[in-house]
Amino acid sequence: MEDCLEMIYTRRSVRTYSGREVGDEEIKKILRAAMQAPSAGNEQPWHFIVVRDKEKLKKMSEAFTFGQMLPNAGAAIVVCADPKLSKYPYEMWVQDCSAATENILIAARCLGIGSVWLGVYPREERMAKLREILEVPDDIVVFSVVSLGYPKSEKEFYEAADRFRDERIHSEKW
Repeated sequence: MEDCLEMIYTRRSVRTYSGREVGDEEIKKILRAAMQAPSAGNEQPWHFIVVRDKEKLKKMSEAFTFGQMLPNAGAAIVVCADPKLSKYPYEMWVQDCSAATENILIAARCLGIGSVWLGVYPREERMAKLREILEVPDDIVVFSVVSLGYPKSEKEFYEAADRFRDERIHSEKW
């Protein structure tokens, strides 16, 4: 149990990679974890695009101010949503895709793979650029990109800041 919590406590954004390939088996495990995320009404509105092509990763990096790590990544997972799967009159797919993205980050950490969450939705220019590069249909929302790669530095991977803030916890009322 403590090992699981340790993975969560030490998860951090890793932006420099060793160049080692992220294998198909690891990607499948990460995607299995993504699909285990909670989903409102069990809609599971997500789709995932695995990108390994270096030229595509380079083009994708240009859609982000802070996406410079993508060309050196072992892979990227693009999380998309199909809003047509929603039975609700509001966008619960946002929470569903957020939970799936977080599961990707935690699963990567558990496998010794570094990751970075790059926000796409609701930035129209980012969604349009990635939709074009990855040939995503117009009715599908590009939600996030997770850059994946084995860390170049062990220090960068294992030394995470403690973000616990007792003053942010309220009991029974604000």
